[in-house]
Amino acid sequence: MRKRYLLMLLASAMVIGGCSGNTERETEATEAKTTAEEISPEQTSAEQESGNDGVIELEFWHALENQYEGTLNRVVEEFNESQDSIVVTPLYIGDYAALNEAIVTAHAAGTALPGLAMANIPYVSGYGSGGVCEDLGPYIERDNFEIDDFGEGLLQAGRYGGTQIALPFLVSTEVVFYNQDLMDELGLQIPEKWDEMQAFLEAGSLVDERGNTSRYGMVIPGWNTWYYGPFFVNSGLQMITEDNVTDLDSEKSVELVEQLQDWCNNGYTYLAVGEDAASVMRQRFMKGEALSVVYTSSLYDTMVDTCDFKIGMSWLPEKETKFEELGGNVLFIPAKNDQQVKDAAWEFLSYLMSKEVNMIWASESGYLPTRKSVQETEEGKAFLAEKPAFQVVFDNLDLITPPIQRSDWSQVTTVWQNYMAEIIQEGLNVEEALSEMAQEINDILADSAP
Repeated sequence: MRKRYLLMLLASAMVIGGCSGNTERETEATEAKTTAEEISPEQTSAEQESGNDGVIELEFWHALENQYEGTLNRVVEEFNESQDSIVVTPLYIGDYAALNEAIVTAHAAGTALPGLAMANIPYVSGYGSGGVCEDLGPYIERDNFEIDDFGEGLLQAGRYGGTQIALPFLVSTEVVFYNQDLMDELGLQIPEKWDEMQAFLEAGSLVDERGNTSRYGMVIPGWNTWYYGPFFVNSGLQMITEDNVTDLDSEKSVELVEQLQDWCNNGYTYLAVGEDAASVMRQRFMKGEALSVVYTSSLYDTMVDTCDFKIGMSWLPEKETKFEELGGNVLFIPAKNDQQVKDAAWEFLSYLMSKEVNMIWASESGYLPTRKSVQETEEGKAFLAEKPAFQVVFDNLDLITPPIQRSDWSQVTTVWQNYMAEIIQEGLNVEEALSEMAQEINDILADSAP
C-alpha cells in the first residue's frame, strides 16, 4: 500500500515539476511501479519500514536534480555501508513545489511518509504551523549534537516558534562575482561600504558620450527580490513591520530606489529582468561587458568553469548593516512516523550534518559549508586552499539570515518585483510608485495571517 501510494505522489509530482521528459526519472518511476506491484496491498507501512531482520528502511525525499545525483548516491551508499541497521533509499520527487505537494499530501493521509525529507526554506513556517515536522530539540540534547557550530541565521531558517524543526543542508547566499583580471588592470576593488559604490561604478563602467554602455560596473538581478532584498534590509528597513504593514515606501526605501534608478539611468548598472535575464547577465559577464554581477554563491563553480578569466567573490557592500539572506534547503523528520523510524532518520540526518559530509557537498556542489568549525578540519583547509574566495562566507556565517517566513510573502515579493522593474525601466516617480506598491502589499498583508 505504501509503495502504491508513493507511486501516485511521484506521478503527480513529476507532472507538476515538468519532469515527464526526463528519461532517467521515468525509469525510476517505472522501477517504483514494478516494486509496488510486488507488494501485497495488505502489507502495512510499518512492516515495510522494518524488515524481518530488524533493518529499518528509510526513504529520503529530495529535489536534487541530475547534476547532484552522483554525490547524493555516494553519500547515501557510504552511510548504508557504515552500519547494518538502517538502509536509506533516496527518491527524487520533483522540484521544490512538487516535493512540497507530496509532503503535504502524505502528512494529511498520515501514511506513506518518508523517513527524512528536504524542503525549500520558505516552506518551513507552513510546516511548523501544520505540525509536519518533528521537534529536533530532544534529539539534539540527548546526543549532545553540536548545534552551536552552525551559523545562527542558518539555524533560524529551520525554527518555528522557537523550536528547531529542521537543519540547514544545501544553502547559499548572495555574493558579488567579479572579473579579477580586469579589476586588477583597472586598480579597483569591490567596495566594502555602500557609500563607495558610486565611485566604483563610475570607474568600472564604460559609457560613451551618447550614453551607450559597453561595460557595466555591476549588474543586479531583478527576476527575484532575493538578490536585492539585502540592500533594503541593510538600509534599516524591516520589510514588514510589527504593525503588519510594509515600510518599503519609507524615506530610506525611496532614497535607495532613487539611487538605483540613477545608476541605471547613467548606464553604470541595470536591473536584469525579462525573458532569459539570468542567461543574458551571465553572457555579458563572460564577455567582459559587466565588471561584476550580484548572484548566488551556489554558482561559484559554474562561473569559474565558464569564464576564461579569474573569478573573484565578495560580500555585498555594507550599509547600516551587512546582513545577507539565506537560500536553499533544510532537512526535517516527518512528525507522524513511528518512533523507531524517527530515531533511524535522526541517525541519518546527523550523518548528513557531519563536518565530513558537509564538506563533500560544499566541494562538489558549490553550496556553502554550514558549520563554522570545518575551517579547522583537513577537508575545510583543503576546500579553502582550492576555493579561497569562500573565506568571506566563512567569516560572515552569522550574518546570513533566513527570509521572511509568511504564507503571503510570495505574493508580496511578486508585487515588489514588478514595481521595481517598472520604476527602473520606465522611469516612474519613485516616491509615488512605492506608495502605490505599499498600498497593494498592505492589502495582501491585511488579508492573511503572518
